[in-house]
Amino acid sequence: MLGVAPLAAGCTPVDALRRIAFLLERSRAGTYRVQAFRKAADVVARMPSHELAERVESATVLEVAGLGPATAAVVSEAARGELPAYLASVQEQAQTPLAPGGEALYAALVGDLHSHSDWSDGGSPIEEMVLTAVELGHEWLALTDHSPRLKVANGLSPERLRRQLGVVDAINATLGERFRLLRAIEVDILDDGSLDQETGLLAQLDVVTASVHSKLRMPRDAMTRRMLAAVANPRVNVLGHATGRLVEGPGAPAHSRSSMLGSSSQPARTPV
Repeated sequence: MLGVAPLAAGCTPVDALRRIAFLLERSRAGTYRVQAFRKAADVVARMPSHELAERVESATVLEVAGLGPATAAVVSEAARGELPAYLASVQEQAQTPLAPGGEALYAALVGDLHSHSDWSDGGSPIEEMVLTAVELGHEWLALTDHSPRLKVANGLSPERLRRQLGVVDAINATLGERFRLLRAIEVDILDDGSLDQETGLLAQLDVVTASVHSKLRMPRDAMTRRMLAAVANPRVNVLGHATGRLVEGPGAPAHSRSSMLGSSSQPARTPV
């Protein structure tokens, strides 16, 4: 698997759960499954070590709220010093590249310019995305959550974006020179080519990706004027998914997310 070395027997339950969540997300598994393992990792991380040991000894791990059969099995096996079977399986699958070719290009990557967190339509908390990026050996990550008009993706209002920038600054202050979380956004290109966020806020960002998400069947000339107006805006650094085409067949997102650190959200269900 590119980027990270497989975990071995002796890894902690929390590390095992986090790695499974990452590998599931990497393979574009349903966000519900990814979040189930992330939630389980949070639950176990908050448990006193003596309580976890007692539950493993008495085979009552499954009784912990937030754990299901799959996650409880991972916790129990890891706590006993074993390599969890579920982890071994997903790590084995991850030995095969997601697509042929590109290994050399991937190895040269030092950052990710497009990612969505659970602040908009991503499936991962910002802190988890940063930690995973660091583990992958990246030097930086651009957090490009959606803008307010894209309500279906829980786009960030100006107020929410300001709050997010505070979180970004706090993370950067903690990490120092080791890693940089870039202040960024994927901003909607409106019908007239203007951008769906306050100009003053855009000026505070490191990276602005501008994308069309509505009226994709607009007449050619009108769409051209719309996109040219957007790219002429001095605040815009990147033009997102310019073709608007599906890249993985029916049911795939309307554009390819370059990040392995975020995915679309789904409703909560019974623990896995």
